[in-house]
Amino acid sequence: MSKQKVVVAMSGGVDSSVAAALLKQQGYDVTGMMLRLWSEPGKEESNRCCTPDAMAQARRVAGLLDIPFYVIDAKDVFKETVVQYFLDGYARGETPNPCLMCNRQIRWTFLLNHALALGAEFMATGHYVRKQTADDGRHELLRAVDHSKDQSYVLHVLKQHQLAHALFPVGEFPKPEIRRLAADFGLPTASRADSQDLCFLAGDDYRNFLQRNASEMLKPGEIITTAGKSIGQHNGLANYTIGQRKGLNLASPVPLYVITKQAAQNTLVVGTLEELGFTELTARDVNWLSGETPREPFRALVKIRYSAKEVEALVSPLEGDQASVKFDAPARDVTAGQAAVFYQDELMLGGGIIS
Repeated sequence: MSKQKVVVAMSGGVDSSVAAALLKQQGYDVTGMMLRLWSEPGKEESNRCCTPDAMAQARRVAGLLDIPFYVIDAKDVFKETVVQYFLDGYARGETPNPCLMCNRQIRWTFLLNHALALGAEFMATGHYVRKQTADDGRHELLRAVDHSKDQSYVLHVLKQHQLAHALFPVGEFPKPEIRRLAADFGLPTASRADSQDLCFLAGDDYRNFLQRNASEMLKPGEIITTAGKSIGQHNGLANYTIGQRKGLNLASPVPLYVITKQAAQNTLVVGTLEELGFTELTARDVNWLSGETPREPFRALVKIRYSAKEVEALVSPLEGDQASVKFDAPARDVTAGQAAVFYQDELMLGGGIIS
């Protein structure tokens, strides 16, 4: 009987290395694939996802596991989709999360198509998330065993046909156990630090990246109160995030926070802490993991940022792939461009972009 073929998306980090080792141990026919992503000219050594060092580590792990290893050039498609999405979001006055676009278009479309073309039945990643099959045969995603590392938020973009080919071997383990397994497997990535930042920023501040690549969106403009009174000048809307307090350089008897950004007027609206909470939001481009839009409003836990704590809300599906979310209590830091992702207990139902 021939072994089932799986391509592992490798990054040179500990999670994808252990994913490859576990699948090999489980009897799969494993191939490693790594994407070469776009970097700013001169910063190729620093792109977190594919530095020469990360590539050498992934190649070394593949050698130790005795699996084939390929590097796929994704520079152009990555720049056109992910980097452009990042720039376009800031131009609209939003705070985009390009990891969502990367998972939708690069990992789970571009790379998955390469894996399937190679004859693989599955593609695996080092994401901390669990997959299960429901009684009706549909694929579901659950939060990782290790909630502190759970990455289901960035995978709310997946469709059933992508989930059918997806494996997530590390989601069943706490992170310390993954490092222990890496050491047991003799992998050189066992003590490699986790990467946190956006890969193409190469460790730099996003504001510097925007200054170099889209300086036109850093035009100064007015700072106004929620009542419409002008109280100062900002140095470009993209330099600010919702809920920000530091760096506003405003003389005020009470602390002021960024409430919203008005891109059309190039205006930054600030207010008090009491004015910061939002009781509802609308999300666009909503993806339901089941492939079916719920017919009725439903109660859910909603996560409005990757690192935010879930909050209780009523979610109402709307026409045109939209959803309305009404929070039980005002939620701070609701930010256009980030995702609102819906959960019931461990089950992730879907999500969309806060508009």
